[in-house]
Amino acid sequence: MSNKVIYAIYNDDDILMDAVKKTRAAHHHIEEVFTPFPVHGLDKAMGLAPTRLAICSFLYGCVGLSFATFMMSYIMIHDWPQDIGGKPSFSYIQNMPSFVPIMFELTVFFAAHLMVITFYMRSRLWPFKQAENPDVRTTDDHFLMEVAVNDNEAELVSFFEGTGAVEVKVIEKN
Repeated sequence: MSNKVIYAIYNDDDILMDAVKKTRAAHHHIEEVFTPFPVHGLDKAMGLAPTRLAICSFLYGCVGLSFATFMMSYIMIHDWPQDIGGKPSFSYIQNMPSFVPIMFELTVFFAAHLMVITFYMRSRLWPFKQAENPDVRTTDDHFLMEVAVNDNEAELVSFFEGTGAVEVKVIEKN
């Protein structure tokens, strides 16, 4: 099986969106699209599933809230009870209003830090990873669509030239 891909390079995001829609309508498999800035609606045009990162963020916040509750209950009630401002130290429920800021902060802390780790793992951005950008112009002002070639190279080249591509390259991918 061939590892060839086509790089169709565009210079306008509207032309790119139309090309993505035409490519999907023609049932060609889009491997990736590289853009210099986020293009609104590109994920839906490519047919990508909605992200589940918000669910992860909520769960990480719940872990932070649980950790804060356990930590304050253990430290301030069971392990080292202190009389601070005359507040009773024998019940977590009676002291909970004073613990709300700590609960909020640890919820945000856990959600934010674990989301960063999850994002890097999901994106496969490991330390010292080599950049995968196929064309340096995609960081400035061009858009690149990578499409798999399945023994229809000439047909795909003419198809992408017809969609308004500025440049079409066939590349042997490693």
